[in-house]
Amino acid sequence: MSKPTIAVALIVKNEAQHLKACLDTVHDWVDEIVVLDSGSSDNTEEIARGYTDKFYVNPQWPGFGPQRQLAQSYIESDYVLWLDADERVTPELKASILEVVANNSSNTIYQTARLSWVFGRYIKHCGWYPDRVLRLYPTKLTQYNDSLVHEKVEVSKEMQVANLKGDLIHFTYNDMNHYLVKSAGYAKAWAEQREKKGKKSSISQGILHALGCFIKMYIVKAGFLDGKQGFLLSILSAHSTFVKYADLWIRTETEKMPEKF
Repeated sequence: MSKPTIAVALIVKNEAQHLKACLDTVHDWVDEIVVLDSGSSDNTEEIARGYTDKFYVNPQWPGFGPQRQLAQSYIESDYVLWLDADERVTPELKASILEVVANNSSNTIYQTARLSWVFGRYIKHCGWYPDRVLRLYPTKLTQYNDSLVHEKVEVSKEMQVANLKGDLIHFTYNDMNHYLVKSAGYAKAWAEQREKKGKKSSISQGILHALGCFIKMYIVKAGFLDGKQGFLLSILSAHSTFVKYADLWIRTETEKMPEKF
């Protein structure tokens, strides 16, 4: 029986800062690299083509889940390992991936611990570690769901979820502006998705969820052990939580701009 093949897949946009470092951790031991771009204006394409010919562009952004589904349709390998450009595969994780792919267990998908570097520190509390994410599975077994944001791999009752050894390093935010822009995009997609489903919200809901978010991250999940970064991350996460509920409230509960004055 031939050895199962493995592909790395990424969806990207303007990731020139991170893409090379990410692909350097995988290019010499995977069989295929698939990169789906959503309309970069930097040299993301040039960097990607230094590692693979399988570079595709879909500028009509359909949401994170559908974009990942499209990227997976280009994959020919037996297994797919999903990465974001701001992530790095450690040697221990690489060894674990190669081992489970070689074993090729049926109906099994794999999750890895993700360790995030935020504002000058690895975050090991706040509920952010081990932050296990499903990233490796047989290509024909499953795929990501249709969610526009915070998409997840579809897991059926027949599947078994196993843990990989080692960490996936995540360089989450470059700076404060990057955090604010990124979180605003997530909040917008979250509100749009719920608006389409007929969901509504209120300012009081936003306040309560924001307070709950801070208490959970900073106190319950011991974010205080991550120092000033833990406090800052808890505050910012609470703010982002409030913003997404406020956005949904504005979309569904307030009057539209008048056409006549």
